[in-house]
Amino acid sequence: MSEISREILSVGDLNRAIASSLEEHFDTLWVSGEISNFKAYDSGHWYFSLKDEEGQIRCVMFRGRNGQVGFMPQSGDLVEVAANLSFYVPRGDIQLTVQSMRRAGVGGLYEAFLKLKAKLAKEGLFEAERKRELPTHPRAIGIVTSLQAAALKDVLSTLERRAPHIPIVIYPTLVQGPEAPAGIIFALQAAAKEAAEGKSEVDVILLVRGGGSIEDLWAFNDERLAYAIAQSPIPIVSGVGHETDVTIADFVADLRAPTPTGAAELAAPRRDQMLQELDAIAQALLQRVSQRVEREAQTLDQLALRLSHALPNPDRMREQIGHWQQRLNQAWLVRVENWKRNLGHYQSQLEMLNPQRTLERGYAVILTQGDVVKNEELKAIRNPKELRVRAKYQVRLAEGQAEVLLAEVSEKP
Repeated sequence: MSEISREILSVGDLNRAIASSLEEHFDTLWVSGEISNFKAYDSGHWYFSLKDEEGQIRCVMFRGRNGQVGFMPQSGDLVEVAANLSFYVPRGDIQLTVQSMRRAGVGGLYEAFLKLKAKLAKEGLFEAERKRELPTHPRAIGIVTSLQAAALKDVLSTLERRAPHIPIVIYPTLVQGPEAPAGIIFALQAAAKEAAEGKSEVDVILLVRGGGSIEDLWAFNDERLAYAIAQSPIPIVSGVGHETDVTIADFVADLRAPTPTGAAELAAPRRDQMLQELDAIAQALLQRVSQRVEREAQTLDQLALRLSHALPNPDRMREQIGHWQQRLNQAWLVRVENWKRNLGHYQSQLEMLNPQRTLERGYAVILTQGDVVKNEELKAIRNPKELRVRAKYQVRLAEGQAEVLLAEVSEKP
């Protein structure tokens, strides 16, 4: 085939063919190097180059990807990027489309992080059943952090705003460097000891520090610290770094906050919200008391109604008493009349039987003296044979009595 008969490609076609070939033969790869000519455009995309002693290559990292990087790169930073090899057709440049970025040397730390995480997860230190509930209204809040940490100021400001009534106890310690894990463990143990001995009322601890690189936060990935957090008798809230930063302490803690400020918000109830809740409770209590009083008043009315039906009406009782008095008076009058009538009858009968009436009709009664020895009274003489000569007798007449001495007694049949 002659040279003239060969297909002639345009520059664009050639570049596109090169781009397609590169994309087919290269998967995602990790590349390390030094950043140079870094530019962050208003669109949010990053453009820079990676270089070393032997060469350089252009790179682009789009906004959707670079939002996950925990730091702002600068020229001169040593980084590792996961990228796809591509070919920019308009300019004919080979470039890396970066998917993720980390500082150089982070790869080994990340592998150690994953290894420790898997070990502790297998031991059950991350289980939800082991997590303890935070106190709703803590008596005091402990803070484990560095006195120079910017996070401390944010936490104190948040606690002052939300719950100024809650006492704060700070346990200072290093939060970065090789000696930091031992210092943090000592601070946690000191807080637990003071609470056990009654020297403090801390019943929740905030373990906080600001953001940084994985190297800066590496103290919170210490295995000894993980066990100390798990064994703490006081619930711990972890607020380490930014929201995208994750450490072993976050997994072991009873509660993880995205930031130090978030840890303070989770541990301390809002004072104004508590006052609103108290007002709501007071209103509910007043309503319940009012309802109870109304219910009891209704019950009292019902009892009073039942009592009014059970007891006679006072007016009706007075009416009945008057009626009974009238009947009693009438009955008494009838009884008195009967007594009077009977008395008259008895008097008339007595009058008829009165010896005086007989004497008034001309009769007389001869009485003789009874036996003095026998203490006998006068007795009437009924038989003429009882009369004795020269004996004294008393004769009772209608208008008086007289004593007679019989000189002679002549009995006639």
